[in-house]
This record gives sequence, structure tokens and C-alpha cells, in this order.
Amino acid sequence: MAVTDEAISKIKDMIVRGELTPGSRLPPEKELAERLGLSRSSMREAVKALEVIRVLDVRRGDGTYVTSLEPRLLLEAISFVVDLHDDDSLLEIFAVRRVLESHATGLAAQRADDAAVAELEAELTAASLEADVDALVTHDVRFHAAIARLAGNAYLASLLESLTSQTIRARAWRGLTQAGAVERTLAEHQAILDAIADHDVELATAAAQVHISGIERWLRQARDRT
Repeated sequence: MAVTDEAISKIKDMIVRGELTPGSRLPPEKELAERLGLSRSSMREAVKALEVIRVLDVRRGDGTYVTSLEPRLLLEAISFVVDLHDDDSLLEIFAVRRVLESHATGLAAQRADDAAVAELEAELTAASLEADVDALVTHDVRFHAAIARLAGNAYLASLLESLTSQTIRARAWRGLTQAGAVERTLAEHQAILDAIADHDVELATAAAQVHISGIERWLRQARDRT
């Protein structure tokens, strides 16, 4: 079990056992991490994930609370998980995106000039300074959009933008729950950038395929576990 998954499981167990009740406040991060034998970073990521699915409510400057756990609230969370894990159409979207994205990346490698490469480098450098998953997803969208524009086909860029808008939640969920997802994404983006900078069409195409395939593989595994 991944460290973050273990942290999520332990917090959920506290709620199920009644140690944390609806509306109750969680102990301070450091105290709770020590109590459960977890690192503060894994505790922090677990809290983020449970906030996304409406189990926890993080109130800035006040603390982290268990939500009311009302059926309406939890049904929204269940709907969210179903969207990600049980809808084969999302996997089909990623399959189409993999084909188009890799083609666009190959075209970008043909056409990229020094200014375009510098733009991608600046985007990747800025992203490497961010630890927040939301910031990483924003970077991911901008990075791929810049590559799509470089391909020089407005219709292709528009189609990729439409596909991307339907996969943002899946990418955010992966960043929150999969160990090393942030570092892996940045490393794969660097590989894509290097291939584009070298005008290596085949390598750029392959790097993009590997990148999108990794998300597909995670999504399929998450769906099967569910």
C-alpha cells in the first residue's frame, strides 16, 4: 500500500471507529502524524485527498474538520469517484488524447524555434518550484497547450483543448493519490521538452505516448481496484 493510501486508510478508520465524529476537529498535523506513525508529508497529502471527496473540510487559519458526512455530500463524492473509476469513456478519451497528443508533439519537434523552446523551459522551471497539486495540474494544461499550438494546426489544438478539459479531474486525483506522481510528471515533461529542443520527431512522439500511457495505466488500475 502506498504511503498516502495508508494515511487515508488510517484517517478513515478513525472516523469509522468514532474517534473522529461529524463536525469534529482533527488534531494538529504534527500530533496526528506522530500518533498514526506517518510522515507529515503523507498526512498532508491524505488530508488533501479526503478534502477532495468531501470527507474533510480544511478551514484556512482554523483547522481541519470532519464534514457533516451527510448523504448529499457523500453522494457528490461518490459521483466524483464514479466519474474517474467506473466510466470507460474516460479511458477512451485518454486513448484518443494519446494518439493526438503524440502526433502534435512530433509536429512541435519539427517546428519549434529557440523562442518556443525557451517558453516551454520557463513553464517547466516554474512548475518545478511548485509543490501543490493544483499548481502542477495548471502547469500540465499550459505545457501541453503550448505544444499543441506549436504543432501549427488550429483544429488539432482546439480538439486537444477540448479533450484536456475532460481529463483535468483525473489528473488532479492522480496527483493527490499516487506516490511520486508529481515528480514523474515533471520528469516526463522534461523528456518531452528535450526531444522537442533536439528536433527529434520520433523521440518526441514516443515521449508523449509514454507520458499519456502512464495516466491511462493508473486510471485503469484505479478503476479495477474500485
